[in-house]
Amino acid sequence: MAGVYVHIPFCKSRCIYCDFFSTTSLPLREKYVEMLCHEIKIRSQGLSAEERRIETIYLGGGTPSQLSIEQLRRIFDAVFDCFQVSEEAEITMEVNPDDVNATYLQGLKQLPVNRLSFGIQTFNDERLRFIRRRHTAQEAINVVHDCQAAGYRNISIDLMFGFPGETLEEWQSDIETALSLNVQHISAYSLMYEEGTALTRMLEAGEIEEIDEELSLQMYGTLVERLKKAGFEHYEISNFARPDRRSRHNSSYWHGIPYFGFGAGAHSYDGHARTWNANDLLIYIEGVETGSLATEGETLSMEQKYDECVMVGLRTCEGVDLQHIESVFGKQYLSYLLENAQPHLDSGKLCIEQNWMHLTEKGIYTSNDIISDLMRV
Repeated sequence: MAGVYVHIPFCKSRCIYCDFFSTTSLPLREKYVEMLCHEIKIRSQGLSAEERRIETIYLGGGTPSQLSIEQLRRIFDAVFDCFQVSEEAEITMEVNPDDVNATYLQGLKQLPVNRLSFGIQTFNDERLRFIRRRHTAQEAINVVHDCQAAGYRNISIDLMFGFPGETLEEWQSDIETALSLNVQHISAYSLMYEEGTALTRMLEAGEIEEIDEELSLQMYGTLVERLKKAGFEHYEISNFARPDRRSRHNSSYWHGIPYFGFGAGAHSYDGHARTWNANDLLIYIEGVETGSLATEGETLSMEQKYDECVMVGLRTCEGVDLQHIESVFGKQYLSYLLENAQPHLDSGKLCIEQNWMHLTEKGIYTSNDIISDLMRV
């Protein structure tokens, strides 16, 4: 196992676009931390020395910064007690800008966290209010500077584009503000209308309109061009990094490396099967407390493994290793891949270099269609 993901589902308020498992039941935080530490201890028992070796830890949510420093310390103590964490491990924590004051930042510095990820989304206060973020643009800027002054040298920020009514010029302004912060990593996503979210209900009620697809593509193209010019590596469709500052934890997902997931709603993968904990706080707590953790899972078929290999591989700048496809899945799968890729190779949207197939800059804009054509299920 190479990584540990810890899900902290608590949010002070829920953003209108979010479909991740989260809860505003803040009084349950202490009990949840207790059960989370217990789950880590239980599930680590019986693991081999190799399985205990960890290269990355990621606290995501939800909002991990809704926990106190002491609660966070207990979680890290549980992980470090139960796993052999590399001295060079990347340890990331998602942080909400308005949770960090001088006292909290001082506490953070006492934790093993060496990478911070801020969900800023936009530097437009009107849009921040629209999506129900709790911070202002200036607060986000200030907290990044504060963390840099405190010594953090590996900071990532999340941005969104494609808000209803947003113009290309407004998106360019967000990009320039992000670059002015001199962070090491930027993740940027088009606003998505996920089923069951408040945002989608607003769309269905006719209260808002999606932006034009052509404008969305222009926004993405502007992002790619500007960040590359600024020296960022476009290493995954939605992710950009300064040299040697890729997200090592997320990269393990894209390269099919096994990982543990702890907490309500968290997923785990051992290379053959995927399991996940219940998306319900009370069910999760009861399951851990009674020694009967509520989980579901599936063993991946050969076709599912192939599809995942192609899907996540083509999202990265390296692409898909054709030799790996043949050695793991066989010549039949390689032939299928090459046959279905040929129209996209001919059109210049895919290319093959040194036995790796990857999207070209032209192909990135229709990546979903291309990946779908190459999958079997």
